[in-house]
Amino acid sequence: MAALKKTTHAAEIVWLGRVADREAALASSGAPSLAFGFAGPEGEAHGGETRPSCSRVLGLYPRNTEIRNTRQVAILSEEELQAIADEMGLDTLDPAWLGTTILLRGIPDFSHVPPGSRLQGPDGCTLTIDMNNRPCTLPARVIEDLRPGFGKAFKPAAEGRRGVTAWVERVGQLTVGDKLTLFIPDQRPWAELDAARRAG
Repeated sequence: MAALKKTTHAAEIVWLGRVADREAALASSGAPSLAFGFAGPEGEAHGGETRPSCSRVLGLYPRNTEIRNTRQVAILSEEELQAIADEMGLDTLDPAWLGTTILLRGIPDFSHVPPGSRLQGPDGCTLTIDMNNRPCTLPARVIEDLRPGFGKAFKPAAEGRRGVTAWVERVGQLTVGDKLTLFIPDQRPWAELDAARRAG
C-alpha cells in the first residue's frame, strides 16, 4: 500500500528564483525555469547534499555540524506572502526579498502542510517538504534597505506564514506556470503531539 496519498490539491508556480551568493545577499534573482538536481536547484547557494547546521537544529547539533541538506529549496505561498505584506502595511512583498526559490498559488494554509509531503511537477521532478520555515531577521534587513521603516515588522507578520523548506527527491525541471501536485503522508497525526509540545 502506498505510504503517500495523492490529494486533489495542486499549486501553480508563479515565480522561481535562486540565491547566487548567500554571503553577498539573501535576495534571490528571478528565473523562468530551474533545473533541480539531487543537490538542489542549479546555481543555488543553499544547494548541496550536505550543509552546516544552523539555528533550526540547535537542539540536535552544535552550530556548523555537517548534516544532510534538507533546506535546498525555500517554498512560499503567494496567498501567505500577501497576508504578510498586508499585516506589515505594504501593498506587496517581492518574493526575491525573502530568498525564495518557488512561489506558488493554490494550496490553503501552505506553511502547515505536513512534513514529509511531496510536491510533484509535470516531468516528475519531486520536492519533499522538510518543515515549516521560521521567520528570521535576514529578510527584514533586505526589506529595511528597500522599504525603510518596514523591516522590523516582517518577523511578527511572517509568523506561521513563512512557507516551508524542502529537498529534491527526484530530479527534473520546473517552469513558471507548471502545476505541482500535493501528496501527503497517509497516516493520522501522532497521538502524543500536543503532549510532546507542552512538555518541550
